[in-house]
Order: sequence, then structure tokens, then C-alpha cells
Amino acid sequence: MAGRRSAGLLMFRTSDDGLEVLLGHMGGPFWARKDAGAWSVPKGEYADDETPEAAARREFAEELGLPAPDGPLVPLGEVKQSGGKTVTVWAVEGDLSPEDVVPGTFTLEWPPKSGQMREFPEVDRVAWFDLDTAREKLVTAQRTFLDRLAESLPSGAG
Repeated sequence: MAGRRSAGLLMFRTSDDGLEVLLGHMGGPFWARKDAGAWSVPKGEYADDETPEAAARREFAEELGLPAPDGPLVPLGEVKQSGGKTVTVWAVEGDLSPEDVVPGTFTLEWPPKSGQMREFPEVDRVAWFDLDTAREKLVTAQRTFLDRLAESLPSGAG
């Protein structure tokens, strides 16, 4: 496999306030006190034996503890994040209540070099945001997906 790859789903809905997207605040100690630039599209890494689309649906379910929407996927392309990981995202229309999310977990040695392994949520909170607010919240490289989503929808949808 050439480089690390992730795939994810950017869920969107249209509310009385306009177009909104669902983002997850990254869990774990590194992100705990950060807000701007600390939110992400629900996504995760995949290997050569899994298609990116299948990985995106699987990771949505693993990170949020809820099934991915069945609707058609709108390809939003890929970006390369600052750490070198390539992220491929599809938009999908849907709705869910953030209170229903039961995030998956990961294990990390914390504090570093302590020998203590602790479990943390993949995402520690989930929320709906309008596109302007989402742009402030998202990690920098993923902001491109918001522009691509807006461009892919019929005029007036957002």
C-alpha cells in the first residue's frame, strides 16, 4: 500500500437554517482542549482489500455507532492532509440526532511513556454545523470538502 489512506462520509441535511453538515470532534487527549481545527468528517483508514466506499460506510458506523445512511453517495474527491494521509470523502444526505451517537474507542498509551494503556472515544462529541461554522471547526485540509459539497448541490440547496 502506498501511503496511508482514509475514507469517510460527510452527512448533510437541509434545515430551516440552510445546509448543515455533521462533524465529529476528534477524541483523545491531543484534541481535548481544542475546538477550531479539531473536528473531522467521520472517516478512517483502510487497506488494499477494501474499497474506499465500503471503508467510508464502515468507518461511519464504527466512529458513530450508527449505520451509515443508505442514500446515494456524492463523490467529493480526495485531499492530502498535512501529515501525508490521503482522505477520500463522499457526501450523503441523512439526519441523525447527535445524542444517539455511541462512539467507537481506541487504545493509547497515556500519559506518554507511562506504560499505562487507556481507552478513548474516537469522537468525543458530534454536532451539526452550517457551512461557515463547519469551515472554522474542520481540520484545514478537509475544508475543501465543504466547497465541493456546495458546488455539487442544486443551486439554492445550500
